[in-house]
Amino acid sequence: MKILITGSAGFIGSALSLRLLERGDQVIGIDNLNDYYDVGLKRARLARTQNHPGFSDLRVALEDRDAIAAVFREHRPERVVNLAAQAGVRYSIENPAAYIDTNLVGFGNILEGCRHNEVEHLVYASSSSVYGANTRMPFSVHDNVNHPVSLYAASKKANELMAHTYSHLFGIATTGLRFFTVYGPWGRPDMALFKFTRQILAGEPIDVFNYGNHRRDFTYIDDIVEGVVRVLDRPARPNPDWSGDDPDSASSNAPYRLYNIGNNRPVELSHYIEVLEQCLGLKARKNLLPLQPGDVPDTFADVRDLIRDTGYKPDTPISEGVRKFVEWYRDYYAV
Repeated sequence: MKILITGSAGFIGSALSLRLLERGDQVIGIDNLNDYYDVGLKRARLARTQNHPGFSDLRVALEDRDAIAAVFREHRPERVVNLAAQAGVRYSIENPAAYIDTNLVGFGNILEGCRHNEVEHLVYASSSSVYGANTRMPFSVHDNVNHPVSLYAASKKANELMAHTYSHLFGIATTGLRFFTVYGPWGRPDMALFKFTRQILAGEPIDVFNYGNHRRDFTYIDDIVEGVVRVLDRPARPNPDWSGDDPDSASSNAPYRLYNIGNNRPVELSHYIEVLEQCLGLKARKNLLPLQPGDVPDTFADVRDLIRDTGYKPDTPISEGVRKFVEWYRDYYAV
């Protein structure tokens, strides 16, 4: 297939591009290489795919309406995976405009491209952050998620609503994927594992929020990619049992679906740090701090719908995933 991937220099986008190229798909990758974090790392990720004959590397920003429209017209992708977004919960408090431009305006441009170019299936990144103030565990895609606690989360919830509208009005198959704390080799420097590793190796103290007591459903990058591929190959269809009298938020009478992709095994941050210390052979010095604004205490993915519809369940244990990250980090940074 010919597949457009936005955020192709990103953590997930780069790994997904490699996987699709390896199986013989053509990939049109677009990324604006913004400086939210180290552009050198983004270029290094791109170097893994740029010389592949099936890969087209385009420097485009999602919020550039004309440029996005031109990409769709010229390349005519059959399917689209939208992974480009302004990421980060805390940064959304400091710079809300970046989230409105990329996550809302940019996503609208992607939807318009799909609408006018007969795209078979749009798969897009949502986030576990949409569960916001919810406390019933595990988080289910059938739960109400109308209480986000950060603008980042609100923008991802908005993406789900926008996608449903296009599925309803224009019959576009759309599937939203709520990712749960993705980690692994080639990861994002603003994420905890990356920061902790750098600081521990440098002998610096690490900031441990919520005193290390919150839990995260850490999900290894290869598991995320496998889930994306399985969903991508299965375009969303209307749910014949959907009823407006008792509306299911995870499906519709339009071709629209939502799935969680998480490890289904939440881990306390304090234990996550212990595993990292074992892999590094070093002890961390910890600054124990309260929960930060916009963060949630716990995440825990209910993945029954993903298993039912794709036959897949993420299963990489953190002991293996953290070890692989540390091996990559030491090699990449020669430390």
